[in-house]
Amino acid sequence: MSEMELVFKALADPTRRLLLDRLRERNGQTLRELCEHLAMARQSATQHVDVLVRANLVTVVRRGRERLHYLNPAPIHEIEERWISGFDKPRLAALSAIRHRAEEYAMTSVPTYVYVTYIHATPEQVWRALTDADLTARYWGHANVSDWQPGSAWEHRRADGSGVADVVGRVLTAEPPTRLVITFEDSPDAEREPSVVTFLVEPHQDIVRLTVTHENLADLDMFHGISNGWPAVLSNLKSLLETGDALPQAPWEMTGAHA
Repeated sequence: MSEMELVFKALADPTRRLLLDRLRERNGQTLRELCEHLAMARQSATQHVDVLVRANLVTVVRRGRERLHYLNPAPIHEIEERWISGFDKPRLAALSAIRHRAEEYAMTSVPTYVYVTYIHATPEQVWRALTDADLTARYWGHANVSDWQPGSAWEHRRADGSGVADVVGRVLTAEPPTRLVITFEDSPDAEREPSVVTFLVEPHQDIVRLTVTHENLADLDMFHGISNGWPAVLSNLKSLLETGDALPQAPWEMTGAHA
């Protein structure tokens, strides 16, 4: 069964759609929290969660002894690009903007963003793509500059030679080639803690699973911005590692997003 068929199969069941809705309302739940109050046995609920995980609609992230479940927008993004965007995008975008504005009034907290992609590469290649200034400049349009030691500063410098850093932060954790945690400050605010980005590189035979988790977001505008930005950036990274070239056009220009 193809990846797309797994996604449509997962979405066809009302219980699984309910589980996705629960994660949309509060991302990062344990299995017990997610399956609480479902009118079925725990084993049956777990099977529904497993279907969502196999379809890559839900990502499991280990946090100490806990296994937290997050929505993964990548498959839905692919459906949107293939089946929706070519038909009536301006009207749909207007409706989406209205819905997002309504959600802003309804939501009291900003969810954590999680994105997962699979890359035909080694963990060392992915790590280098995340931390090498010349490589990041090729697929991101910005050079990520640091010595990547815990406690060190890092800068997201424009690749136009101006030396301007649009994002700055600190390296919190660096465990080459599998885990990198950084603060992410695109508009430094002394009154709040910066957002935090975690890159988790998990090898499996000839591929790696790259999970990007962006936490402690300032507001819903930031959440919506990075929801467009990260898929674009990571698609370009994937293309560079698998083909040797970044995508022919900057993917974030398609959505007006940036990250």
